[in-house]
Amino acid sequence: MRGFVVRRGRRADSKQFVGLLLALADFEHLEPPTEAGRRRIVRDVFEKRRIRLFVAARGDKLLGYALYFYTYSSFLAKPTLYLEDLFVLEEHRKEGVGFALFRKCVDEAVARGCGRMEWSVLTWNEKALRFYEKLGARRLSDWYVYRLDEKGLGGVPKGRSLAAPRR
Repeated sequence: MRGFVVRRGRRADSKQFVGLLLALADFEHLEPPTEAGRRRIVRDVFEKRRIRLFVAARGDKLLGYALYFYTYSSFLAKPTLYLEDLFVLEEHRKEGVGFALFRKCVDEAVARGCGRMEWSVLTWNEKALRFYEKLGARRLSDWYVYRLDEKGLGGVPKGRSLAAPRR
């Protein structure tokens, strides 16, 4: 059952988009964004345009979304489309919604002259791993993902090196 379109997210989609974001947090067993976080992401998508949004819609109902932004590869000397979230409501999986959202991101990366597209997948999400690998994506084995959270950002020393003193 196709009957859906993939399009850019609109301000009028804000409430349903946040609902999808909360459903993703539940699916991934993560804490959802706070009320303030929800307001920030809506502002960052629709006002500041820091991040971009595609939605899959059937009529007025959103079925899923893809949230992305651009980074840059210094060695390719080209932008990279980074896919932050790709999520489809459970009752609409296996309808081609995820593929259509992913394909829209691929088309966007090509149109913007990106040298690559990247994303992360939770290690336990076997369905997603199979989905991406069927599309020809390859899992990188020679890179580790590191993260500084807000607390960690505040803990980086100012004005001094971490290197051991020379003797």
